[in-house]
Amino acid sequence: MMSKVIKSMDADRFKKSAGITLLILFVVFTSCDRNRNNPGWDFFPDMFYSEAYETYSPNPNLKDGKTMSMPVEGSVARDDVPFLYTIEEADRLRAGVELNNPFGDDSLALHRGKEVFTAFCANCHGDMGDGKGFLFTSGKYLIPPKSLIGETGQNLKDGEIYHSITLGFGSMGSHSSQIRPDDRWKAVSYIRYVLQTDAN
Repeated sequence: MMSKVIKSMDADRFKKSAGITLLILFVVFTSCDRNRNNPGWDFFPDMFYSEAYETYSPNPNLKDGKTMSMPVEGSVARDDVPFLYTIEEADRLRAGVELNNPFGDDSLALHRGKEVFTAFCANCHGDMGDGKGFLFTSGKYLIPPKSLIGETGQNLKDGEIYHSITLGFGSMGSHSSQIRPDDRWKAVSYIRYVLQTDAN
């Protein structure tokens, strides 16, 4: 008698667990079905269907009624370091006086500086910084780049070199969109503590 009761209870449990399993499978397979006839269910509709305003659409939540508003005065884009100098000669000289290289002759900075110099500077200024890079020696570029290891280059202050990389100098264009601010300083360190030192 007792064994019949236990078998009956086991059968009931099996039926319940089988029913729950089938129900879960039914919900999973029907909710994930997405076609033109049956779109299925979206578990997070507020994330699936964006309720954000489009960039140029009107926006009743803001004072000026525009979604794309001007940034708050004084705000700076992420990872952007303001450079408060112009390309004028006077500002380049001022940068030489006011800006100091935060890395100096740190070995990691010199290693990264060599990578940056090789990637962005060596084609014009040469691997040794002597102004005899491939673009000039191959005849593809007719204006001789400045030597960074000669007397003129050695007399430049770190801030002047940084200014030239950031805004350009003479026929050299700005590299600010290609080289991060810290990497510019590391390139300056490499010029100062490796190229110029080896040249002496």
